Amino acid sequence: MLAPKKVKFRKTQRTDQIKGIASRMNEVSFGQYGLKSLEASWVSSRQIEAARRAMTRYVARGGRVWIRIFPDKAMTAKGNEMPMGKGKGAVDHYVAVVKPGTVMFEMSGIDEDTARKALDLAGYKLPVKTKFVVKY
Repeated sequence: MLAPKKVKFRKTQRTDQIKGIASRMNEVSFGQYGLKSLEASWVSSRQIEAARRAMTRYVARGGRVWIRIFPDKAMTAKGNEMPMGKGKGAVDHYVAVVKPGTVMFEMSGIDEDTARKALDLAGYKLPVKTKFVVKY
């Protein structure tokens, strides 16, 4: 699973909302087809890995896949039945902040129907509504 090798600050603050629409990573750049987010959410490294596996398994050694998002935000968790107070919990997992309009995955080297089906399968694994996009 994806996780940063080194971070400047171990624990990050949680924000209540993810504001705005994506102003970068909002176009298909590397591949021919892409999977674009229509909602804002945190996408965990486990969800990214599950989507990647679904895509690569469907295309069966054909085509090329690019993962455009990276989980670099640390999420903390406290143990069960912990009393209030006693500071912030330890880092549990990492998430990627995804805004509406972000292209999360890209593919090339396969026909459009196969790419559409593979990216749809990947979209089922993610916590956001997604849309299939083609590079012009």
